[in-house]
Amino acid sequence: MRYEGDIYRPPGEWKSYLLQCTVGCSNNTCTFCDMYKAKRYHVRPLEDVLEDIQMATATFYKNTETVFLCDGDAINLPMDYLLTVLKALYAAFPNLRRVTTYAGPQSTLRKTPEELRTIRQAGLQRAYLGVETGDDALLRHVKKGVGADGMLQAGQNLVAAGFDLWAIVITGLEGAGRDALERNAALTAKMVNEMRPKHLSSMTLMAIEGTPLYDEVQRGELKLQSPYESLLEIRELVRQIELSGLHYTSNHASNYLPIKGTLKEDREKIIAQLDEVIAAQDPSLLRSDIYRGI
Repeated sequence: MRYEGDIYRPPGEWKSYLLQCTVGCSNNTCTFCDMYKAKRYHVRPLEDVLEDIQMATATFYKNTETVFLCDGDAINLPMDYLLTVLKALYAAFPNLRRVTTYAGPQSTLRKTPEELRTIRQAGLQRAYLGVETGDDALLRHVKKGVGADGMLQAGQNLVAAGFDLWAIVITGLEGAGRDALERNAALTAKMVNEMRPKHLSSMTLMAIEGTPLYDEVQRGELKLQSPYESLLEIRELVRQIELSGLHYTSNHASNYLPIKGTLKEDREKIIAQLDEVIAAQDPSLLRSDIYRGI
């Protein structure tokens, strides 16, 4: 297939046909992210995208069940464009059961509730929202484009429109220290409880060379958490989640310890697993830095 630059997708979309509708990210200012820094954001010509779909039918016609719309934020697409793409996908792939995308908070808020419902009814089922943290000041510091109120509203709008919302948070954005991680875990748990996604994933902060956050670390302005502080923040987050039936994962490549379960049903089991590793202080129980990555 035809792609511009590197292509990224959530781990759960590894079986999906990746259809690039936009190039880059409509925000592209987050201080911790380097995924789209080499790209100038633009919308691909609709005729090219429709042609890609027709090209894909020759190979994937009978087997395609899921499609992920790339790059960083297909929710930002104009309504007519997005609806045309969705209609073409369901016409091209008879077994298609789900279309998904990343959703930016700003672009989500630019869509009216009616527009979001229309998109959902047209077949865009799942949205992955990079919530990152529930801390208002921290969201602004990392240049997410919104504060806590805006992030919460974006998530709630997606839920209200019927989307299968997958929220993603990052532990360690606040830096090292027990007080900082406990505060961030509490604020993030509060946001998740109010947002009510169906899925929640936590990633672990990694300072990527070339990003503003990496420069903060090099200047000594931000101290990265130890592996055990990271696990402690996850523990506090899990402990304070009050939702039931929430699919939770912390098994991204950036994480020190793969975790998967249902909150709050598996809360005690997850906490016991974390407590055991934190108490042991045994590096062999953790994913090696060699195998960690974004």
